[in-house]
Amino acid sequence: MKTSAIRKVLLGVAITTSIGIGYAIGAQPHMDESLAMLQSARAELTKATPNKGGHRERALGLIDQAMGEVRAGIAFAGGG
Repeated sequence: MKTSAIRKVLLGVAITTSIGIGYAIGAQPHMDESLAMLQSARAELTKATPNKGGHRERALGLIDQAMGEVRAGIAFAGGG
């Protein structure tokens, strides 16, 4: 086998192993990213003017609820 092919195989094994270890210890990359996106959305909404007929406040509450659910999912999966 050529050296470059061996390197590619080893790199693939290393990546696969890293991903497997991450999930085994409770890493939740998609859940973590979802939480970060919700936090960003919440920050943007808090900057908006409050005169939206109560919809902005309701959206903030729903984002808070969603963040709680994501955190609960992470904890359930053993990642938090």
